[in-house]
Amino acid sequence: MRTVIRAVALAALLTCATPATAGAAREPAAHAVSRVKSPVSLVLGTVGPKTAGPSGAKSKITITGTVQNRAGRDLPGVSVRLRTSATRMTSRTQLAQYAAGQPSWLRGIGDQRRLPAVDTAGGSAPFSLSTNTATVGYGEFGVYPIGVEVVNQYGQVLSGINTFITFVPERRDFKRLSVGWIWPLIDRQHRTTDDTFTSDRLTTDMSPGGRLHGLVQAAASTGTPITWSIDPALLDDVQTMANGSYTVRAPRAKESTRKPKSTVAAQWLNALKTASKGDPYFVVPYADPDAVALVRHNMSGHLADAYANTGVAGQVLGRQPTVHAAWPPSGMAGQGTLNQLAAHGRLGGNGAFVMSSAAFADPPQGYTPSATTQVPTRDGPRRAIVYDETLNKIVSADTRAPGAAVLAEQRFLAETAMIAAEAPEVARSLVIVPDRRWNPSPAFAKNLLTYTSGAVWMQRTRLEQIVNAPPQERDYRGYPDELEAAELDATYLERVDDIAGSAARFIRIMVSPVTMNYTRAVLRMESSYWRGSARHKRRAVATRQALADRIARDMGRVRIITSQNSRVSLAGSSGRIPITIVNDLPDQTIRVRLVVVPENTTRLQVGRVEDEVIELGPEQKVTRPIPIRSAGNGNVQVHLRLRTADNRAFGPTTTITVRTTGYGRLALLITGGGLAVLFVGVGVRAMRARRRRNSEAAGDGSTGTGPAAAGTPEPGAPFAGDPAGLGPAPGDGQADGGGDGRAGGAGAGFHAAAFPPPTARGAARPAVVPGTGADRSTPVHPTTGPTSATAAPWAAPGSGLEQPGVGQPDPEPGPRPGRASDTGLPSGPDTTPGTQPGDPD
Repeated sequence: MRTVIRAVALAALLTCATPATAGAAREPAAHAVSRVKSPVSLVLGTVGPKTAGPSGAKSKITITGTVQNRAGRDLPGVSVRLRTSATRMTSRTQLAQYAAGQPSWLRGIGDQRRLPAVDTAGGSAPFSLSTNTATVGYGEFGVYPIGVEVVNQYGQVLSGINTFITFVPERRDFKRLSVGWIWPLIDRQHRTTDDTFTSDRLTTDMSPGGRLHGLVQAAASTGTPITWSIDPALLDDVQTMANGSYTVRAPRAKESTRKPKSTVAAQWLNALKTASKGDPYFVVPYADPDAVALVRHNMSGHLADAYANTGVAGQVLGRQPTVHAAWPPSGMAGQGTLNQLAAHGRLGGNGAFVMSSAAFADPPQGYTPSATTQVPTRDGPRRAIVYDETLNKIVSADTRAPGAAVLAEQRFLAETAMIAAEAPEVARSLVIVPDRRWNPSPAFAKNLLTYTSGAVWMQRTRLEQIVNAPPQERDYRGYPDELEAAELDATYLERVDDIAGSAARFIRIMVSPVTMNYTRAVLRMESSYWRGSARHKRRAVATRQALADRIARDMGRVRIITSQNSRVSLAGSSGRIPITIVNDLPDQTIRVRLVVVPENTTRLQVGRVEDEVIELGPEQKVTRPIPIRSAGNGNVQVHLRLRTADNRAFGPTTTITVRTTGYGRLALLITGGGLAVLFVGVGVRAMRARRRRNSEAAGDGSTGTGPAAAGTPEPGAPFAGDPAGLGPAPGDGQADGGGDGRAGGAGAGFHAAAFPPPTARGAARPAVVPGTGADRSTPVHPTTGPTSATAAPWAAPGSGLEQPGVGQPDPEPGPRPGRASDTGLPSGPDTTPGTQPGDPD
């Protein structure tokens, strides 16, 4: 047993004796140890002073914290102790290695405290460890590592943390850094359409303890100058809540909730105006779109729309932006995106890009260069403000976990001091930019601004001064390929573009003033907020679908109404069908065109609509009779669609079925004439029979009409034996006048004398009535065709349905090509005036 104890103690002693110079070589091992769950938790509470000095109160270094046993068993002899080093950091790379390493890398062992309460399972105890700068051996300006570790009774390390102390001697032979802050006020997207919120999360964020409340409170509590970066969409959301009631409906929810006017929103807006008074600000494009993805997928027009909607920020704050800056997502962009941002963001003059140092090559001079540089664009080089990527990660880290804020504050001070110490004789600028949707604790955010003003190696500076400083050359590396995976993908943006197209067509039918607008709703779907995590992408798809459904519902309020079963019957070859257009939009006047297109234009022809552009006020409807003409019996589908005033398609197509019977006004006249002839013929026959019976009864054998068997008309007499001159009755081997429309109403007042005898003119062409199989011989004049009574009113000027040739004789009475062969009829002169019901064609 003693041998085991001695071996463990020897191993711990060797670990403690490892020199600090071996830190770089042992970094992988340090990371491996840090991933193993420690049997005890070590949380630092305070580290002070923030800036150590050679004497006085600043010379005493004190670290406090708490240790807890979480091994689930007793741990005998638990103690906590300091580890120190008198060797200052020489580079930011070395500083990063120690920040990820273990205190055992540090050679010095300082104050130690026994913690009996931690020996038992679950036990915890606070601690306080102290030393001074003289004891440790600090002498030069710079950053020194210091650590705290927990050991057991055998000296075995159970847990440990490294942090840093910045030492400033009496002699300050360094030039101060000019430090500027960009304070982001950019949030997640909260709305689908302008009147519907996906949740009431914004109320929580603006309330005390919320993210947005803390950012405004921290900015207002210090005198450190900052430049605000504001998303107009956030101010638009807050103003909507503050101005009146609003609707909350989750993307997949069936029910919505109506919220009253928000006093929290009004109070937060007032606090923002007070906190930002006198501070410069710039705006990102509306909803902070993923500019790189939009340019990559040829949707730069959407980026232009996002810039066009930034004016809402000036309206809410009561003052316009004083800085022109373009901040691409992740602080990096390709050449095409830079070109678009420079053009739309008006970066000429004092404008500048805001970019991450990760987009540039490591400085060849060996120290961090100034923040001002230039990047190439299509219109020439443009200024860029380069923020430090390492500091971005430090200040943007989650600091709400116990002890995280203390470590982040110490690292922030160490990094800035290390930059100053890299080249103490060179005056440089430094810009600090947290993540877009930074969520610090209010105390942490406030402390960062306080340290910027209080640390002797930093000089608070307005961003405009840094922008206007002479640019320093940097090697711009462009956009890393690995970031493309985080962008909004092509499939997602294609669906968004489809929604934008539908919304644009909808807007085109609206008459000014337009009360419905979906431009901002579409821009919210393209926000950089949806980048990155799978959870965000799922929410993006659900929100996008909710927007598509809403636009479809709104567009459905402008529609065409037809008969209940979408069938219309036409009793004749022509007529009008009523079409009703409805505008159920509550506060919007519209203008549309009605387009009617038959599926078969040979069988059905459509005339002009009375009003080509139809204007409808809110919740109004109007009926338009559409003139149509049929060229045959049966059903024809007709497609109805609305178009914008500038003749662009709008909305779905409505289809109706038109059924034509072929019994029009002309057909009825012909049928009536035929019946009249039939009745007259029957009456004449009855009179003849009566006279014959009377004569036979008188015994003279005379009928008064000549020989009964003659059967041959006298030369020149119109239908011999027909005293009315109306022609023979049906069944006498002559046409009955009803015909099939080719004779054009010959049975309604036409006399046989109007046509020469067949022996003089040639035999009349027989016509076949479709479907009966019976031939009827109808006399048709070979040169003049039917009389004007056959011409339907389609040729009337102004009817809208003028058809050339309809109701007019063929210019040449000769046979039409293919006519005889198609029908089997003998060839001869075809005088059919046009395609009419019953025509074999």
